[in-house]
Amino acid sequence: MAPKLPPHHPVEQSTSATAGGQAAAHPEPPRGILRWLLTTNHKEIGSLYLIFSLIMFFIGGIFALVVRAELFQPGLQLVNPEFFNQMTTMHGLIMVFAAVMPAFTGLANWMIPLQIGAPDMALPRLNNFSFWLLPVAFLLLLSTLLMPGGGPNFGWTFYAPLSTTYAPPSTTFFILSLHIAGISSILGAINIIATIINMRAPGMRLMDMPLFVWTWLITAFLLIAVMPVLAGVITMMLMDINFGTHFFNAAGGGDPVLFQHLFWFFGHPEVYIMILPAFGIVSAIIPTFARKRLFGYASMVYATAAIAILSFLVWAHHMFVVGLPLAAELFFMYTTMIIAVPTGVKVFNWITTLFRGSITFEPPMLFALAFVVLFTIGGFSGLMLAIAPADFQYHDTYFVVAHFHYVLVPGAVFAIMAGVYYWLPKWTGHYPNVKLAQWHFWLSVIGVNLTFFPMHFAGLAGMPRRIPDYALQFADFNLVSSLGAFMFGTSQLVFVAVVILCVRGGEKAPAKAWEGAEDLEWSVPSPAPLHTFETPPTFQRQEH
Repeated sequence: MAPKLPPHHPVEQSTSATAGGQAAAHPEPPRGILRWLLTTNHKEIGSLYLIFSLIMFFIGGIFALVVRAELFQPGLQLVNPEFFNQMTTMHGLIMVFAAVMPAFTGLANWMIPLQIGAPDMALPRLNNFSFWLLPVAFLLLLSTLLMPGGGPNFGWTFYAPLSTTYAPPSTTFFILSLHIAGISSILGAINIIATIINMRAPGMRLMDMPLFVWTWLITAFLLIAVMPVLAGVITMMLMDINFGTHFFNAAGGGDPVLFQHLFWFFGHPEVYIMILPAFGIVSAIIPTFARKRLFGYASMVYATAAIAILSFLVWAHHMFVVGLPLAAELFFMYTTMIIAVPTGVKVFNWITTLFRGSITFEPPMLFALAFVVLFTIGGFSGLMLAIAPADFQYHDTYFVVAHFHYVLVPGAVFAIMAGVYYWLPKWTGHYPNVKLAQWHFWLSVIGVNLTFFPMHFAGLAGMPRRIPDYALQFADFNLVSSLGAFMFGTSQLVFVAVVILCVRGGEKAPAKAWEGAEDLEWSVPSPAPLHTFETPPTFQRQEH
């Protein structure tokens, strides 16, 4: 017998929040390109972020396919090693800074005001400015490929002195583009914090908020804490390249290991910036399609906060081979293993929510379940990498590539896709095409596993990262990985087709598009009108 559905949040809302009531209060927005350039509406800016992210996802994916085409078989096939290095670097930079982060920011822009009963983001003009910094930043980054000497060729971690002493002249433009993107991230984070703290519906306490809102609140604090560290380290790079300083040049009294400390103090919290919002999305989807309340709501909030705090204490697990003192290696080994505990709490709570649920397998749920299974695999390989003496063997091999792709592709990217399928009915008023979405899911899952699972074995056998050619014993692993990569990449065209068809039409969705959904966004019509919650809804509390 199906468990009793949790009661929906009772919401009282004036007609000004409905589609019919908005015309009198708001002038008609400008038409054409000006509407999108000047918009301050959180839904339109959220859509801009998502469209930009999708475009960059395909550009970054094309760079990855150049890499996989080159590695299809041993020997130099298609591109020279210099261009291969540029492709590996640009793929990482684009996927991290231009695809995953803006996608989560787009979902935050769209959904946070709807989930907390706010009329818009707290700082709408700043919101517009935050978005339009991004196309400028990444057009600048992509333009470096056309400059003398080519684009960045030193890996997405841009270790000095490789990035300062031996890099192409375009590195200065790469530094400028990262500064602009970093400003965008900080301004967006300030806006999200201001919105969540100040604009919740009357009666909504912090511990009443949906977990997606909670994860983004914590992520926004992480962004504000670590983006200035990235700004500092790339400014030191800029000084080393152009002004004769020697921060990272050992010949001038500097220290290359200082760069790694500073970069990873930013870089490890950055990993959680890219996964915490995913936890929030999955924590919304699993209860909806299991027809049960989320098990352990409070522990999920505390686990998210614990992950964020611990993420500042684990950065040197990326640096076990640089010659750290034994005490430091032990400290970072233990803190890295401890961070698995709050993550394990989350996985346990998701599985317990599923237990004895009345589960249905709509497209959002398929991606959420794949997230739980495959992200956990990435977590286990992360625990292997946490053990310092074992990491000496794994370091800078394809085992590491397999690990972080299992965390970021079935982790962050699958969660973004799950969120898009989950909220598309609210955005467009139509359900996505189920058959096409199922094709997209199965092609993606098979493609991801074919691409990244063999990399574990190639890495354990000793294949180094970032090499355009390799010994014959790695040929079979690379053949399978390359075939899987092309399968995964082309299957994303199905995703684009699903989204376009959903925007253009399809089965009509009611306000509460999914039977088990209970958050505040499901109280407004589908599609959500341009202006919602002009009169704050009355939020009535449920016990979690």
